[in-house]
Amino acid sequence: MLVELRIADLGVIADATIEPTAGMTAITGETGAGKTMIVSSLGLLLGGRADSSVVRLGSQRAIIEGRFDEISPVTQKLDSIGAQTEADELLVSRQVSKQGRSRVFVGGVQTPISKLAEITGELATIHGQAEQVRLGDPDRQREVLDHAGGPELLGLLERYRQAYRRRDQLRAERDDLIHNAQGRAREADLLHFGLDEISAVDPHPGEDAELAAEASRLQAMDDLRMLAERANHALSGSDEGDLDDPGAIGLVGMARHELVDIARLDEQATELANAVRILAGQVNELAADVASYLADLDADPLRLDAVTSRRAQLAGLTRKYGSTIDEVLAWAEQAASRLGGLTQGDQRLNELNALIADLDETLLASGGQITGLRERAAQRLASAVQTELAALAMPHARLRFELQPLPKPGPHGLEHLQLLFAANPGAAPGPLARVASGGELSRVRLGLEVVLAAEDPGHVFVFDEVDAGIGGTVAIEVGRRLARLAEYSQVIVVTHLAQVAAFASAHWVVSKSSDGQVTTSDLRLVSGVDRQSELARMMGGLDDSSSGLAHARDLLELAGAHSLPAENSQLGA
Repeated sequence: MLVELRIADLGVIADATIEPTAGMTAITGETGAGKTMIVSSLGLLLGGRADSSVVRLGSQRAIIEGRFDEISPVTQKLDSIGAQTEADELLVSRQVSKQGRSRVFVGGVQTPISKLAEITGELATIHGQAEQVRLGDPDRQREVLDHAGGPELLGLLERYRQAYRRRDQLRAERDDLIHNAQGRAREADLLHFGLDEISAVDPHPGEDAELAAEASRLQAMDDLRMLAERANHALSGSDEGDLDDPGAIGLVGMARHELVDIARLDEQATELANAVRILAGQVNELAADVASYLADLDADPLRLDAVTSRRAQLAGLTRKYGSTIDEVLAWAEQAASRLGGLTQGDQRLNELNALIADLDETLLASGGQITGLRERAAQRLASAVQTELAALAMPHARLRFELQPLPKPGPHGLEHLQLLFAANPGAAPGPLARVASGGELSRVRLGLEVVLAAEDPGHVFVFDEVDAGIGGTVAIEVGRRLARLAEYSQVIVVTHLAQVAAFASAHWVVSKSSDGQVTTSDLRLVSGVDRQSELARMMGGLDDSSSGLAHARDLLELAGAHSLPAENSQLGA
C-alpha cells in the first residue's frame, strides 16, 4: 500500500504530504484547487510521461516521493536493480526539471522510467477516463478475463505464448530456407571457391610475418656481411697476426697480463686481475659468436626467389579474405561453418517441419485448455459483475463474454474475445464500447474492480472521475462499492460527490489560496465538524448552514451503517 505521498513544486502545489489510510481515502476540493495534481503525481510515480509544464512557476524542478509497504510482489525486481528497502518499505522518487528532464530513484538507485513503471505498476493502478476507454477494447477485456481466471489460466497462457513465439521463429527460419534457396546456392559456391583457393595455398598461422622478416634479411645480405666482418675484425684483429692490429682480444689479453703482474706485487689489485680475466673470457666468447654469425651469412638468391614467390601467393589471399594470414584462416573457419549450414538445408528443413508440427499440436491442446478455463471464468465473472451492476441502479443490465473461435491458433489463444453489454431489457447485447454510455461504462469498470479485488488483495487502486455522470442513490452505491473494494485493497478516490466521499475512512481536502500573483494549493486531513462542513459544501455549497451540516451528518451515518455482504463482491469458485 501507499504509506505516504509527498509533492513539491508540482503545478499549484508548493509542498504537500498525504498519508492515505489502509482502507479508502477520499480527496475532495473545489474545482481548480489542485485535485488533479494528486492523480498526476501518482501517475508520475507509476512511470507516466512528464514535461516542464508540470513544474511550479518559479521553481527549478518538481519532486514527487512515494513510500510503499507490503512490497513482496516486486522483491525480485528490486533485487535485480540493487534497490534498498527498509523495514519492508520502498521509497520511490521522481524529479522533473523545468527543462523537461526526468530522473527516477527506486530504493535509492537511479532507474530508467521503463523499469519504474514495471515495478510500481505491480503495486498500484490508476483508473480514469483513459481506463474506461481501454475497457472497451477487446484486448483489455481479454486481460481482465484472464486475470479473473487466476494463476492456473495465467500460467497456462504464458506457456502457450512461449510455444506460439517459438513456432513463429521456426516458421520464419523455414520460410527463409524455402524462399532463399537460390541465394544460398550462390553463397555456397562463393564459399567453396574461397576455401579451395585457401586450401591450394595452404598457409600456416603467422607465415606472412615470418616471410616478410626473412625477405628483409635476404635482401640486406651484402650490408649484413660487411658490418659483421667489421665487427669480427674489431674483436679478433688481423688474420695475419699483425702485432699492430691485435683487436679487442689482443688488447684485453695485454691488459690481463699486466694486471696479473700488478696483483703479484700489490694484493689490492687482485680484484682488478679477476675482473680482467672475466672480461677476457666474455670478449673471446663474443668474438666466436660473431665469427659464427659471419660464417652463416651466405647469399642464397634461390631462397630469396622462393620467399618472394611465396609472399606473392599469400598476398593473393590477404587481398580477398583478410589483411593478414591469421585473418584469412579465421575467415576460412567461419566460411566452413557457414557452408556446413548451407549444405544441410534439406535436412534442416525436415527438422523444422517436424518441430513446427509438434508445436501446432501443443498450441491446439493447451489452447483448448485455455478456452475451457476462460469459459468458466467468464460465467463466474459476468454473474458477479451483474450483481454489482444491479446494486448500482442497473438491475436489468446483462453482461457476458463472447468467445469467437479463430480459424487457427492466435497469439493469445484459440478465440477472439469481446465483452457484450445490454443495459435494458429487450435490448440485444452489443460490444461494450459501442452500446454503453459513459456512466454505464464507469459502473461496469467499478463492478469489475470490486469483484476482482477479492482475488488480488493488497493492491493500490486510484480512481479519478469514477463518479462522472452519476449522482443521487447511484452515487451512494458507488461509494459503498469503493468502501467494499477497500476491504481488500487500498483505495484512493478523487471525487466531487459527497455521497462517495462519505464512505471513506480518511478524508483529505485540497484548498487553494492566492497572493494575487501565484496560486498555492494545500492538503489537509479533515474529521468531525470540518469533514461535515466539506461534505455540506460538496452537496450544496453551504458549508456552514445548519441544514447542510445536518445533511452531512446523516450521510456519514448512512455510510457508517451500511455494509455490503461479502458474497456480493467476490468472484465465486
